[in-house]
Amino acid sequence: MSQIELTFPNGDLRSVELGTTGLDIAKSISEGLARKAIGVKLGDKILDLNRPLTESGSIKIITPNNDDPDALMLLRHSCSHVLAEAVCDLFPGTKLAYGPAIDKGFYYDLMTPTPIKEEDFAKIEKRMKEIIKEDRPFTRIEVSAEEGLKRTEGDKYKRDNAERALAREESDGTLSFYCSGKPGENWEDLCAGPHVPSTGKLKAFKILSLAGAYWHGDQNSDQLTRVYGTCFADKEGLETYLHLLEEAKKRDHRKIGKEMDLYHIEDHSPGMVFWHPKGTTMVNALKDYIRGKIDRRGYKEVITPELVDKSLWIKSGHADKYNENMFRTFAGEQEMAVKPMNCPCHIQIFNTGLRSWRDLPMRLAEFGKCHRYEPAGTMHGLMRVRGFVQDDAHIFCTEDQIASEVADFCQLVKDVYADFGFNEILVKFSTRPEKRVGSDDLWDKAEAALEEATKLAGLEYVLNPGEGAFYGPKLEFVLKDCLGRDWQCGTIQVDFNLPQRLGAEYVGKDNQKHIPVMLHRAAVGSIERFLGILIEEFMGDFPLWLSPVQARVLPISEKFVEYARTVERELVNAGVRTEIDDSNEKLGYKIRQCELQKVPYLLIVGEKEVADGVVSVRKRKDGDKGSMTVADFLKMTEDDRKVVR
Repeated sequence: MSQIELTFPNGDLRSVELGTTGLDIAKSISEGLARKAIGVKLGDKILDLNRPLTESGSIKIITPNNDDPDALMLLRHSCSHVLAEAVCDLFPGTKLAYGPAIDKGFYYDLMTPTPIKEEDFAKIEKRMKEIIKEDRPFTRIEVSAEEGLKRTEGDKYKRDNAERALAREESDGTLSFYCSGKPGENWEDLCAGPHVPSTGKLKAFKILSLAGAYWHGDQNSDQLTRVYGTCFADKEGLETYLHLLEEAKKRDHRKIGKEMDLYHIEDHSPGMVFWHPKGTTMVNALKDYIRGKIDRRGYKEVITPELVDKSLWIKSGHADKYNENMFRTFAGEQEMAVKPMNCPCHIQIFNTGLRSWRDLPMRLAEFGKCHRYEPAGTMHGLMRVRGFVQDDAHIFCTEDQIASEVADFCQLVKDVYADFGFNEILVKFSTRPEKRVGSDDLWDKAEAALEEATKLAGLEYVLNPGEGAFYGPKLEFVLKDCLGRDWQCGTIQVDFNLPQRLGAEYVGKDNQKHIPVMLHRAAVGSIERFLGILIEEFMGDFPLWLSPVQARVLPISEKFVEYARTVERELVNAGVRTEIDDSNEKLGYKIRQCELQKVPYLLIVGEKEVADGVVSVRKRKDGDKGSMTVADFLKMTEDDRKVVR
């Protein structure tokens, strides 16, 4: 074959000589495009601009663009190499482990002879700018396995990477290296590519942070330094991103959670949350909100044990899938496991009686406490913990009921997210993973049923191949926050397998026994994580019904404390979450404390208020609302204090 067929983004078809490069294609369109181009995408593969094209397919010339993930991947991967070269220059003897592009940036795992510190960022960036200014070409060097292994001799990490690359199924028995400049003269690194044509294409970058990392994520292996950075197509994109990072720091739920005295996490119980009274108030308010949403949809709430005999997890398949993430203990000679999820326990409830088709759908809900062992380096405040509560539920239904139940849940998720101001939702359809239980026939049925349900719900989705649960396909609901960050929270999974494995049955209209379908679903997912998202979204300025403290009474001086306590009791009796600041501090200081702790309403009392039997009301951000009786205040705030239904 001497010709290949290329399909361009506008639909045009063109035959070109085998071995034509992306740069050749760009030049044939315009010299301007050739100067701007940084890579080429053939089918789903991104290639260096000067790599020969060897097969037919769709083609895209990649140019610097902050809205193009392919362009950003190329820029960031190349920038990670420039970072590595700069570190090697400044810290002679550095060993390189791994340096990929990631969402929002890149990182490089390194072993340096002396520790890298944040104070070193400036000199590293300076050296990177020098390398970029030299505009050296990224040159690909392909060598035999023997030659490649020789090049990595004595370098523990590169040798390991080379051996792993050669062991992959798709390996052709060669290895590739990239040199930033002339081979044999300039710095090179083992790498599969692709890269931009030259270092000069990197216009806007920034080193962001340091973290610890383990080689291959193994805590028993070498500890490395991970240097994070980012790169954009231009300075405007970088500055916008850095602004968002600063905004994210202001909104950090760990900072706000401490300021508002909501929770803490400590070394005595890593990854487990100590909810303080105010944080517990929010947890309970969120649970009450969810209860209000699901009660009228026919869910029945249950409570199941946190410790269950390990045999149940073996039978369900979780012991095989989650063995490394399960906490285990013994009750005498009996080996127990702390539940990583609630589903097997809900099946045990279903199995306690003879079920009929008339009982279906049966919707069992639980705010179930689950535990999963997460590596120490992956935990992050409330966002990733070892102990968490889910707004979990399992729907036992017939095959004919799948579509309507899934569609109803999809509407529930939309309603919940909209109540909190999240109106931009991405839905992912995750199909069968490589490691799974059940026959292909059951998976075919489950995926077809979920597809039908999305049509009934009018859902648009993106396909997420191979990312389903080990027992069934799923829909994942990803919300976008005010900073444009994605958070996967809600999910629903169609499961033909676990009910069968755990012996769930019902008597159908034909008086024969049948196995129910099980729908695993959660609207917000982890309560901890969702509250972390809300803390950052609202920056602590929560809707009144969710606020841990809704009002604080501030007496101007000690002689008005008794009246302030009378006001406090009246508010508490009316269901308002109220505090009183009866300290000897000046009023200005008390008000500043309320601002810091994001208290929605301040009720100030002094001589005039006592004489008139009123309170002076001040609303956070809105300012003075005037004087009014407590009854009028209750009436004014009544609707906002109600949990959204």
